Amino acid sequence: MMQQEKRGLSGSTLKLIAIVTMLIDHVGLGVVGRLMLLKPQLYDVYSIMRGIGRIAFPIFIFLLVEGMRKTSNVKKYALRLGAFALLSEIPFDLAFHMEILEFTYQNVFFTLFIGLLTIWAMDSAARLIEGKWLKVLLMAGILAAGAGLAELLRTDYGAKGILCIAVMYIFSFDRRLQLVAGSISFLWERVAPLAFIPLAFYNGRRGLKLKYVFYVFYPLHLLLIYLLCLGLGLTYSII
Repeated sequence: MMQQEKRGLSGSTLKLIAIVTMLIDHVGLGVVGRLMLLKPQLYDVYSIMRGIGRIAFPIFIFLLVEGMRKTSNVKKYALRLGAFALLSEIPFDLAFHMEILEFTYQNVFFTLFIGLLTIWAMDSAARLIEGKWLKVLLMAGILAAGAGLAELLRTDYGAKGILCIAVMYIFSFDRRLQLVAGSISFLWERVAPLAFIPLAFYNGRRGLKLKYVFYVFYPLHLLLIYLLCLGLGLTYSII
């Protein structure tokens, strides 16, 4: 008898939800945001698209934590994130600054990369350090260092993003607590807590093999937004 498929949302389904909402957000910022400067009546459209986009980041960090917990090689995972952070920076700057390189604001891959390094170091400290208070102090220090680095590099979401990643990691031993704590950690970002509704239906399965879809889609869609804005004559910075 064929095994009954487990109900709920797989990791690949969650990833697609995050990708689609991110695309809506970036088109809202890069295209509608620029048009809004010429046609202020587009503000409602802009606001709705940006609001929808707030759903993406909590899903991506949930999948990041799941990836770190399940991967057989965290170092390889981190190197991949770091490489695509660098690869995506030029398309990111073109899409939102109309410059090849601009260092006042870095793409979200840098946030995810720093976040992964932070929780990887926290995880190592939790396993290797014996004393309870020494462990807590060391993990707090690692978190502070990760948050500080994100602020120094001016990555997307900055220190708040690293803190949210850490919260999702710290409570990953219990899915319900993770969802509650995660949604609370995002109260500063309107609409974002709604992302925890689909996350509550995660079934623990990988689903479709979409391992590299996000890595390819992220710089590609930014490049397309840049080309679209160039074609429309919208050649000014929006961030």
